[in-house]
Amino acid sequence: MEFEWNPRKAAKNLRKHKVSFPEAAAVFSDSLSTTAPDPDHSEEENRCLIGDMSKRMRRLIVSFAASGERVRIISARELTPSERRAYEEVQQ
Repeated sequence: MEFEWNPRKAAKNLRKHKVSFPEAAAVFSDSLSTTAPDPDHSEEENRCLIGDMSKRMRRLIVSFAASGERVRIISARELTPSERRAYEEVQQ
């Protein structure tokens, strides 16, 4: 799997959410991650959300679009407290 992203978008995401896209890419390596479609945020491409623990031990949610083996990261942030509770309930 190859990852790509817009460098300006990555810098803006790091400033706003304190999550780098390389850190976000790590959630794709866990077979226990949770992926769901995200049709509300794009009419032009199939976007999805993936959630899991990063290598820095933070629970992240990552918006992405995939095409074959290429994954374009769109945004990444830590889960909100309510999202974290819902995630932990599903994992039990």
